[in-house]
Amino acid sequence: MSILSRLALVASVSVLLSSTAMAADLTVGFSQIGSESGWRAAETSVTKMEAEKRGIQLKFADAQQKQENQIKAIRGFIAQGVDAILVAPVVATGWEAVLGEAKDAKIPVILLDRGVDAPQDLYLTSVASDQVEEGRVAGRWLVDAVKDKDCKVVELQGTVGSTPAINRKKGFEEAIGGKANISIVRSQTGDFTRAKGKEVMEGFIKAENGGKDICAVYAHNDDMAVGAIQAIKDAGLKPGSDLLVVSIDGVPDIFSAMAAGEANATVELTPNMAGPAFDALEAYLKDGKAPEKFIITESKLYTPADNPQGEYETRKGLGY
Repeated sequence: MSILSRLALVASVSVLLSSTAMAADLTVGFSQIGSESGWRAAETSVTKMEAEKRGIQLKFADAQQKQENQIKAIRGFIAQGVDAILVAPVVATGWEAVLGEAKDAKIPVILLDRGVDAPQDLYLTSVASDQVEEGRVAGRWLVDAVKDKDCKVVELQGTVGSTPAINRKKGFEEAIGGKANISIVRSQTGDFTRAKGKEVMEGFIKAENGGKDICAVYAHNDDMAVGAIQAIKDAGLKPGSDLLVVSIDGVPDIFSAMAAGEANATVELTPNMAGPAFDALEAYLKDGKAPEKFIITESKLYTPADNPQGEYETRKGLGY
């Protein structure tokens, strides 16, 4: 090995070690919404794995779907003097005061997978998918799938007031806009849960001629779609053929349903928001340069043509 190669190797190892040492000195608070869905559980699991891999001490707080619990947790993190705070906000509004407190304490806040209606200077960056685009991708798939056929759609919305529910609805409506043959005939929150998705779908089926007048189900997440699939089967109909099923997240169980012919499409939402978040945080703490305000992950469409059983096997160990 030449002297130049040795020097380059030593330099690269030194950078790696210094970066690891810096990460190992970090304590980060993580205010998670809760575990309302398989995707949410996977995000928590992957975040913990990313922190452990980097030697970051992660203080975790489960808000159980309540904003007041998140605000309390964030104030607790501030009082403990953590180096940074990750928060997946349960709703979009009502964050200015507590984010202002974190800013005053010089603790950078990073938003994960959801946005807030607050001044952008109150948080360092936001790592998320383009939720409007997720809805567009789902809507474009449906437009292509039904072509000129008349199609009445029932929509299972996410938690009222949450950014995914707002944006995924907006994007889907944009994609089907101008298509006179496609219309959303019923729309109701399933609160991102399987149980509620099943319950709401049962109501849709009763209201729409035993489900026979429904062409497709659009669910803002896969868990609600899985609940809806069970309701469709209970009604004596075949999900995936009698009623098309398109949803968002890419959790293992939707791939299992797809492999069984009971779901038609899902738009992936990666659970690894923490990797890009920690990268941005470590770079910021190293050189003081603020990252991009919005770090966007890919919104990838999966259908039965994409080896759903293989996707299920790949994802099932990620904590979903």
